[in-house]
Amino acid sequence: MANIRTVRPRVGRPLKIDSLSLADLEAIRLMLHGGSVIEWYQLDFHDHAEVDRFLRINEYDPDSVEEMARLEELRSDAVAYLNRVFHFSLPADVAYQVPARDLFLIASREGKHRRAACIVLKVMHIVNHLAGREAMVRLPIADGDVFRATELKVIQLVEELRAAGHPITEFEWSRKQRDSLITKLLAKRSTLAAKIYDKLRFRLIVSEYDDLMPMLAALARQLIPFNYVIPGESVNHLFSFERALTSSALLAPLEPALPREDIETDVSDSNPHINPFSGPDYRIINFVTDLPLRLESLVPEQEIPADCGHVVFVLAEFQIADKQTALDNERGESSHERYKQRQHAKVRTRLLCHPDNPGCEEELVGIEMELTDEFAVDKVAEALRVIDDMEVAPDSGTEGDG
Repeated sequence: MANIRTVRPRVGRPLKIDSLSLADLEAIRLMLHGGSVIEWYQLDFHDHAEVDRFLRINEYDPDSVEEMARLEELRSDAVAYLNRVFHFSLPADVAYQVPARDLFLIASREGKHRRAACIVLKVMHIVNHLAGREAMVRLPIADGDVFRATELKVIQLVEELRAAGHPITEFEWSRKQRDSLITKLLAKRSTLAAKIYDKLRFRLIVSEYDDLMPMLAALARQLIPFNYVIPGESVNHLFSFERALTSSALLAPLEPALPREDIETDVSDSNPHINPFSGPDYRIINFVTDLPLRLESLVPEQEIPADCGHVVFVLAEFQIADKQTALDNERGESSHERYKQRQHAKVRTRLLCHPDNPGCEEELVGIEMELTDEFAVDKVAEALRVIDDMEVAPDSGTEGDG
């Protein structure tokens, strides 16, 4: 397997719940609840080593003169925007005197300039994201190349986590194929392709329920920048964040430092973002992130324009569960087969029913019930097998513990 260019941090030993930091909890909370860093009022970095780890997760090399210069450009752009649009007069140290890398520490400490540092970092976050998205449009990069490079990055990380002893029992990755995209859009109220976030999906299964929180923390420390978890796209009806905090003598004292409105949005059976075609007992942690990818993984370095930056972003969906829950999710109404049946029934209804005919769904069910002769049953069975085959991507992979 080819290596992918990355400066992400090295993998450490498996984490324990009681060893998690406030920064870990903040990142886990974003994954579970889908909040936004734009609403944060402080950070939690204690030293340059922690800042450098965060920069590496965002694919900024703190040892690279060029990439630290890029960070300075982001700060200058953010300060100019704040002056130009909102006429903000920022403190000199935040605006230009201290290295941009130090803004993360200023934003983490009590002091009169913490708010100003947070404001500048929020705008830098947006400017960096826009630049990465613009680079994807400017450069001739095929979606297949982008997906493959992202898959390689995640696969390498998972292999390193396993080698270090992290309890990953199963790992799968897949790309949603064209027919599946069409079906999903026909089933949704919103039919905009831009709203499809799971074109690239990664699924990790851990050994035990108590491994879920440490695994989320490991992903945040090694791969997923907490600042690029997509707000409003997280689904958690498996893991209780609040219960994990209150049941740990070491984590409970950290609870007051977390915003109350986020803690109260805990695991729920009535999550407003739950997939309507999932079974009532289906349980999963599901979130979407924009993963940073270095441009030289996609384009020869000499062909990258000087004003293009060095990072692009790739939307990817992550699903996390423990092994017992994953087994339960494949039984009865929670199974993938039943999911597809419900989804296809909805599409047939939307395609065939007139909105003024409320009895159309029952009529369709009646028509399907009449398909009882052997020829028709065989045809339906064959169609279902074809539908299942469509879900397996040519470049998809599955790894398991047997």
